[in-house]
Amino acid sequence: MDFLWSPWRYHYIRANADGTLRPEGCVFCHAPTVEDLSTTLVVARGEWSFVIMNLFPYTSGHLMVVPYAHVSSLAQVDDETVAEIMAFVKRAQRALDALYYPDGYNIGMNLGKAAGAGIEQHLHMHVVPRWVGDSNFVSVIGETRVIPEDLQASYDKISRYFAEQE
Repeated sequence: MDFLWSPWRYHYIRANADGTLRPEGCVFCHAPTVEDLSTTLVVARGEWSFVIMNLFPYTSGHLMVVPYAHVSSLAQVDDETVAEIMAFVKRAQRALDALYYPDGYNIGMNLGKAAGAGIEQHLHMHVVPRWVGDSNFVSVIGETRVIPEDLQASYDKISRYFAEQE
C-alpha cells in the first residue's frame, strides 16, 4: 500500500469538524466581510467584486473572482461589476504568470448545477493555472489531486503580489 502524506491538511480537517469553516449562509457573501481576510483566503477586494483562493483547488494558485452581489447568473450582474471582474481576471493571470509560470489557463464560469457549479447560488469565475502534465494517473485513476503547495504558502505569495501591484 502506498501512502500520500499531507500533514498541512490537519488544520482543515479540524476546522471543518468543529464548524469554523462552515459559516452560516453563503460562503462567498461571508468571505470578504471578515476582519482577517487570510482566514477566508481573500487576496484582493474591489468596489464590486473580490478575488479569493479556492479552498479545494484543482491546481496550485487556483483563484476565483466573485461579485459581492449574491446572484447566480451573469445576466443579473451590472456592467460595472462585469468590468471589474474581468479586470481582476487579468490581474490574476498576471500574478499567476509572475509567480507560477503556468503553460496555460482554464478561465471560466460554471453557471447552474448542470454545468458543474459547486456553489450554484453565487456567481464566480475560476482562474486555474495549468501545466503540461499536471493531470496524471493519480487524478485519472485515483480520483485524487496532488497539490504541491500548501494553501497558506500560496495565499501569502498571491496576496503579497496583489498588494504590491495596487
